[in-house]
Amino acid sequence: MPELPEVEVVRRGLDRWVRGRTVDAVEVLHPRAIRRHVAGPADFAARLTGHRIGEPRRRGKYLWLPMENAGRPAERAAEISVLAHLGMSGQLLVQPHDAADEKHLRVRVRFADAAGTELRFVDQRTFGGLSLHDAVPGDPEGLPDVIAHIARDPLDPAFDEAAFHAALRRRRTTVKRALLDQSLISGVGNIYADEALWRARLHYERPTATLTRPRSAELLGHVREVMNAALAVGGTSFDSLYVNVNGESGYFDRSLDAYGREDEPCRRCGTAMRRRPWMNRSSYFCPRCQRPPRPAAVRP
Repeated sequence: MPELPEVEVVRRGLDRWVRGRTVDAVEVLHPRAIRRHVAGPADFAARLTGHRIGEPRRRGKYLWLPMENAGRPAERAAEISVLAHLGMSGQLLVQPHDAADEKHLRVRVRFADAAGTELRFVDQRTFGGLSLHDAVPGDPEGLPDVIAHIARDPLDPAFDEAAFHAALRRRRTTVKRALLDQSLISGVGNIYADEALWRARLHYERPTATLTRPRSAELLGHVREVMNAALAVGGTSFDSLYVNVNGESGYFDRSLDAYGREDEPCRRCGTAMRRRPWMNRSSYFCPRCQRPPRPAAVRP
C-alpha cells in the first residue's frame, strides 16, 4: 500500500502535468473504479466535464484534485473534488493520446487543450478508486468531506506536535499502532513506521503512555527524516505496481534499514534483524537496539 512519500510523488507529478487543465471528456472503462461514487459512471463523467483542475492536494495517503469552474476566477475555493485512493495497485499516469491502453486501464480523462496528453487511472487489483465529493465548506484546499476526520501528516506545516504528544500519552495503545492511526497522524504505514522506530531505537510494542515529550519529538523527527529521504528518491517500489505519473519506480527500497531485512545484520550493531507477525502484517526490528518493553510496562 502506498504511503505518504509515494502519494506525494504522484501529487507532485499531477501538479506539473494536469494542474490548470480543463476536463473535456471522461471515460469510465470499469465501474468498480468509481464504486464509491454512488451516482454511477455517467454522473461522474458529466460532473467533471468542463471543470478545471486546481492544485492537487494530499492529506496522508489520500490525494485529491479540486475541480474549479472554468468560468470563474481560479483563486476561489473548489466546491467539488475528485478523491483518489490508490489502494494496492492504483496508478495515475499522464500518457500521450496515442499511447496504447494499459491492460488494466479503468478511467480516462481527456483535456480541452493541445498538450497531447491525458490522465489515466490504471488499477490491476481494483482495490483503489476515484470518487467525487463535496468540499468541506470554506476549506481553502477543497478538502473532500469524507476525509475531514483524517489527521494532518508530519510533513504538513500545520501539524501540531504538542497535540500529537498529548494524544500519545492519552492513548492506551502501543507506539506502532499509534503511528498507523490515521486519525492521530496520517500518511505513516507499515514500512515507514518500522524504519522510524528502528532509527529511534523503539520497540513496536512500547506503550505510548511511557513516551516522554522529548522521546516523542525524537520519534516524530525520525518519521520526517525517513519520509523526506524516501521522497528524495521517488518513494519505495517493491514491484512494478507503484510508479509515478510517468511510470517510473522509486528507489528507497534500496536504503531500508529495517523493513524486509529479516536475518540480515542490523546496520547499527550487526545483530540479526527479526520479523514478527503483527496485525496481519509484519514488524521488522533489531532485538538488541529495539529491546521489547518489560511485561509490567505493557498495558492490556
